[in-house]
Amino acid sequence: MYSDIPAGDNEIIARIGDADAVLLSYTSQINRYILERCPNVRYIGMCCSLYSPESANVDIRYANERGITVTGIRDYGDEGVIEYVVSELVRCLHGFGQKPWEGIPREIIGLKVGIVGLGKSGGMIADAMKFFGADIAYYARSEKKEAGAKGYRFMPLNELLTWSEVVCCCLNKNTVLLHEEEFKALGNRKILFNTGLSPAWDESSFTRWLEEDNLCFCDTLGALGSTALLTHPHVRCMQVSTGRTRQAFDRLSEKVLANLSEYNG
Repeated sequence: MYSDIPAGDNEIIARIGDADAVLLSYTSQINRYILERCPNVRYIGMCCSLYSPESANVDIRYANERGITVTGIRDYGDEGVIEYVVSELVRCLHGFGQKPWEGIPREIIGLKVGIVGLGKSGGMIADAMKFFGADIAYYARSEKKEAGAKGYRFMPLNELLTWSEVVCCCLNKNTVLLHEEEFKALGNRKILFNTGLSPAWDESSFTRWLEEDNLCFCDTLGALGSTALLTHPHVRCMQVSTGRTRQAFDRLSEKVLANLSEYNG
């Protein structure tokens, strides 16, 4: 076991050596070059989220060609992210440590909140906002019956952006949905949260939108996308992964070990 981050591919190769199983953190990648030089590998356990081969930090397609099993985990760090969104939104609306967003403190009740991507974390944010009395609408690849049962309205993306006062983007890594047209629909005097691992927007369009009277919240630089935006007056980026909590590490460890046990039969 290594507690530090390897400097590059060759160090990863040296660490793997003749091992037949590898557990991999989100901080490193296993690409084709590495796999070609580690012929004994039969199992790779990603100790991080796996949503698709395109967003993974393992060359899954090549691994599968080699007969290597790759597993990942999901839904272990969402709770901390939801607490972050609620905390930052309350501070913004009430003016805790800053000027209230509307000049005088307001509650979440009656707030129009749009969720872009109603997966696990998006659904949890919607539920949290509903608890505080917000009006919830969402955009996803398809309308979700269970969301409708909760009173959440499905809308086309641009319609949702125009309607919302607050938009939460909860998308998979490398999924970009907000371009020039979408930011025009979003308009001004809006609050945007990005809880994904990468930007949900085209940077040039996003930067122009920021120049108006808008605010963007994201926890990490990866979600923001550009160090140049860290000092922008309309950006609130803590550069801390809000999903990395003590409880999240416990859930992560349990799921990684469960995957390994299942592989071993």
